[in-house]
Amino acid sequence: MILMAGDGELVLAPEIGGTIASWRIGRIDLFRTGTGDAARDQGSYPLVPFSNRVAGGAFTFRGQRHVLPVLLGPWAIHGAGWQSQWETQGNDMVLHHRAGVLWPFAFDCVQSFAVERRSLRLTMRVTNRHSDEAPLALGMHPYFKRSPSTTIAFTAEKVWRNDADMIPEAKVDIPPEWDFRAPGVPEVAIDNCFLNRSGPVVITQPDHQLTITADPVFRHLVVYCPPSRDIMAIEPVTNMNDGLNRMDDPDCGMAVLPPGGVLEGSITFSVAL
Repeated sequence: MILMAGDGELVLAPEIGGTIASWRIGRIDLFRTGTGDAARDQGSYPLVPFSNRVAGGAFTFRGQRHVLPVLLGPWAIHGAGWQSQWETQGNDMVLHHRAGVLWPFAFDCVQSFAVERRSLRLTMRVTNRHSDEAPLALGMHPYFKRSPSTTIAFTAEKVWRNDADMIPEAKVDIPPEWDFRAPGVPEVAIDNCFLNRSGPVVITQPDHQLTITADPVFRHLVVYCPPSRDIMAIEPVTNMNDGLNRMDDPDCGMAVLPPGGVLEGSITFSVAL
């Protein structure tokens, strides 16, 4: 599925986890171009009904323990959307998830895309189709190319420090090496969730600048930047990592929706060439 606006082209792959295979303007790739036939090989993939890792691959909700499948390395991670085939409806990709192994509660999710000459807006909407309350969250996992001159800039309040299993163990002040109020790149490996991002995220590349703005519901930002690789991921999300096991934390970000309840938000990418 291809959406066009001027010299901009957005290629969607609903059959590969409801992903964005690529987004380019002219000859410039804004996301990493898809490199394979799995969701993690594409330019971006949806995070629904939760983002990131779940400690021990299990969580308890309303007194019932739920075990989730291992999907990446040793982890239950990133929900069900990226493991599912989506449908297309106009400029939307739609998932009707039935309760099962990937996630024990039924939900519908819609990704709506608005492509303009120098921007892309994604609106995500998830509806609880379970017969009772259910936990739900949303997010986006775009990959970007990284060169020695790439920088990122954003402001946040705190960051979660991870344990050896990459599960949050403490909410801490942002250390100097991860302080991106001034444009920079991490000098050490980072795969952490920041709390209360405020304002835009600005990614400066050699041939363009990309500004990410997101609705307040996406109050968390996961930054994945492995020093030894030429990619990075900057992920606006509604929930903290392992939020399913932190429901008593006011910053967990997991929504508990009644039957028919909706969680919705938009993320916009604007390009300056």
